[in-house]
Amino acid sequence: MALPPLSLLRRCAGSLAGAGVAVAGLAASLALGGGPARAGGGGVSVTSYGHSALMIQGGGATVLINPFKAVACAAGLAEPRVRADVILASSRLLDEGAPVASGKFLVTPGSYRVAGLAIEGVAAPHDRFGGRRFGQSTLWRWTQGGLNIAHIGGTAAQLRPEDKVLLGRPDLLIIGVGGGAKVYDGAEAAAVVKDLQPRRVIPVQYVGGKTPADCDQGSLQPFLQALGGTPVQKPGRSVTLGSPLSEATQVLVLR
Repeated sequence: MALPPLSLLRRCAGSLAGAGVAVAGLAASLALGGGPARAGGGGVSVTSYGHSALMIQGGGATVLINPFKAVACAAGLAEPRVRADVILASSRLLDEGAPVASGKFLVTPGSYRVAGLAIEGVAAPHDRFGGRRFGQSTLWRWTQGGLNIAHIGGTAAQLRPEDKVLLGRPDLLIIGVGGGAKVYDGAEAAAVVKDLQPRRVIPVQYVGGKTPADCDQGSLQPFLQALGGTPVQKPGRSVTLGSPLSEATQVLVLR
């Protein structure tokens, strides 16, 4: 059975949460990723271009996340001037939504079908002040290669109860961790991971070496420390994920 659009689920979840209905109980029946990924999906491969740009290939489609210009925290990186079936950007800011790649560019919240993928995007404040500093970002979810994927790599706002319902338990969570004005810091990102309990986590938007000029982000270490004993793998620039995945959360550090 096809899932309802996120916009409808958000309205239902918000109304029920306001009426005192337990949000956790809704997640199992409404949210994407509430159960194991569908078997036989073939899985996906994920390649990092640095910062928060990832190419996800699988299920007959290619998805590029957050292409950037080499400015601010992305200064010095090679821009991902590649082609994908669909490009999912957190916003139009140049470090996470630059027009440097080719493909169907999506940045506005809504329901889309591209290259056989059903993609849902919902608005969330980009900053910790209700969007008053950096406006709104878009949270994305979709299923690819039999895996439920959530991309929240461009927000610093606390997830609302209805957001948690709608995201469910992802097989793969992409999340910003470097801190600063518009990205979760390590402790905030770790709290989201503990809430959503994804099977795999790819942290993005952090500084891996010397901090560039005009960059307010920090390193990956506070995030890993806040997650305590969660297993961490460093597969290099790319990783292949089969379907279904094992249940326990693992962090995948791509560089």
